[in-house]
Amino acid sequence: MRPQPLIAVTDVEASSQWYQRLLGCRSDHGGREYERLLWEGQLVLQLHSFDVEHHHGAIGDRHDRPYGNGALLWFEVEDFDAVVNRAIEMGVEMVLPKHRNPPTGEKGGPNHWECWMKDPDGYVLVIASPDGSADATWRSGQ
Repeated sequence: MRPQPLIAVTDVEASSQWYQRLLGCRSDHGGREYERLLWEGQLVLQLHSFDVEHHHGAIGDRHDRPYGNGALLWFEVEDFDAVVNRAIEMGVEMVLPKHRNPPTGEKGGPNHWECWMKDPDGYVLVIASPDGSADATWRSGQ
């Protein structure tokens, strides 16, 4: 099984460019109505215009805010620090700056780094390093 999340956005092309810049993924569709974003050939996110109904009807109501209330878009990335630095360079709104999960001194949990932020439509996304990477013993590719 592979999750294939889809979110409704106000501007598909702008959101696509934003996610491509932040995550280093690439477009697999393009256009004003719908987008597929890939990482290493795998679908990681779909973007759909609020204003286009296609054959299935409206995806959501652009006036019902906040978008994604109660859902997080969570991305585990190998290049965590680079992604966080790009977010800072892009002026992304931070919800929770870089932090360890669990906090230092607590046991259990994924032992990784997280940074919570908002995309252009206000969806909350979490950038996370791989599990076990918040200590000095982790190596890429483990």
